[in-house]
Amino acid sequence: MKDTIITARQKKIELITLLMCFVVANLCNLYAIIEYGTPFSELITSIFYVLIFTVVLYVVWTAVRLLFYRIKSIFIQNK
Repeated sequence: MKDTIITARQKKIELITLLMCFVVANLCNLYAIIEYGTPFSELITSIFYVLIFTVVLYVVWTAVRLLFYRIKSIFIQNK
């Protein structure tokens, strides 16, 4: 197998992406709390659901990025 190196820049990008997914998940949770009129203590008690949703968002976003880069490489190869 080929050895790969993950640069510090790439690690930083991935951490920022994960953080943004966490922020989006929290904003969705906050919207649901306001929309359904539940107490704001739900922000703390539903943190595990937010974390799960964060991972799901990250996986979906990663799949979209991989698909984009794959399609991009196919078009570059055909030139």
